[in-house]
Amino acid sequence: MPTRFLRRRWDESRGDEFDGWGRSVWYFEVGEDGWPVRQVEVYDNGPVLRYGPGHEEDRYGGLGQVSLDDGTAVWKNYTIARDVFERVWDSAGE
Repeated sequence: MPTRFLRRRWDESRGDEFDGWGRSVWYFEVGEDGWPVRQVEVYDNGPVLRYGPGHEEDRYGGLGQVSLDDGTAVWKNYTIARDVFERVWDSAGE
């Protein structure tokens, strides 16, 4: 499967010491093997986390460690264009 770009809203809070960040929207670049290559997490109360090559984790979390090709078609509902992902990725690096 070719590289894909996904966006998904999570309406659950983190449930950890950073729970006050609120709910979030997650953006993924997913490789041909279904595993996240790059990821951005945008929280309702401001924080933005960015993970990818050279920065796979930090004290707040890390790049997803599960394949997003789980045998169901669920993730197809969250597909976005590459340029949408790239805009979010670029703005998260500032």
